[in-house]
Amino acid sequence: MTEIKWLSDFFPPLKGTAADTPVFVLSGAEPGGQALIMGNTHANEPEGLLAVAIMIENAVVEKGTLYLIPCFNRSASLNTRPGEGYPLYFSVTTPWGKKKFRLGNRDASPLDQWPDPDVYIHYPERQMLSYLDIRNTNRTWPGRKNGLPMEQVTFAAMELLRGNRVDLAIDLHGAETMFPVTNCIVAPEKSMRIATLASLTVKSMEGFENHLESSPEKFRGLSHREIGDYSETLPFLLEAPIPFLDQPTGAKTEQLFLTGRDEFLLSLSRKKKLFVPYDESGWPLDRRVGQHLSVTLEIIRQYSRKNPDRAINLRQVPRYSDLIKNGTGAYFHNPAEAEKDRVVKL
Repeated sequence: MTEIKWLSDFFPPLKGTAADTPVFVLSGAEPGGQALIMGNTHANEPEGLLAVAIMIENAVVEKGTLYLIPCFNRSASLNTRPGEGYPLYFSVTTPWGKKKFRLGNRDASPLDQWPDPDVYIHYPERQMLSYLDIRNTNRTWPGRKNGLPMEQVTFAAMELLRGNRVDLAIDLHGAETMFPVTNCIVAPEKSMRIATLASLTVKSMEGFENHLESSPEKFRGLSHREIGDYSETLPFLLEAPIPFLDQPTGAKTEQLFLTGRDEFLLSLSRKKKLFVPYDESGWPLDRRVGQHLSVTLEIIRQYSRKNPDRAINLRQVPRYSDLIKNGTGAYFHNPAEAEKDRVVKL
């Protein structure tokens, strides 16, 4: 890590608000391309947070620059899901003990942005969306500088992308096993060639499925649509299956989140009601985080092969097989053994 910025460095009105969030910068000695990788756009899908945190702690960039945002919707990261009994925290086992993370909500807290409109009218396309989506940072792209806080968050990210000539934007998500757009890469037309190569490569070389979904032209506010339409950046959105998010499950426990094992989903799988393979092994956290890391690395690799003058070369980031073998916690360092000025609390 070479520098820590804040989203407010790219749009100063965010400074000092609950919407501001740290941006970790990893720059290589050799100039090259640039990529923005975001987790916790939806903070009840924290596989992206974990994947980005692993990159922050382990990646060594030799050429180019990475901008890493572990908690893109920071307000949502500190929110919770009322009425569904979500645990406030989950813990990952490491060689040095338990590392605890906050489990947030899909939308920003109403304490930070209120009241919601009766109808959310997307800017600038004027499409009418659900009132809740005004607090959803995957519905407010490309944002607006005089908008509500979550619109300002996505506007700030667009300023980062446009002002720094960022080549790739990768938005890490998760989706229900009963939702068809899961276990996939979502990309617009301009990004589809690289997405296709990444999907085929991880399937053939690493043995897991990650199919393609085309970004819809008529559904506005999504990162994989608006980033590409309003900048030169190539956007991608990655979805990993999270059984915890499905409705017909047992109690929403930390164990369900970590293992992805649920008897009701297993029954539905036997009736072919799910959109992913599902058996007694569930869909564990290590598998979900590992997929995000491998697909992210493969997108970067495929882009770099096609654009050697804008290549991004990095090493020491674990892939899918590494997390399956060693577990997610193996790649987090003990903060008690680090220099105090190198420890950041998200």
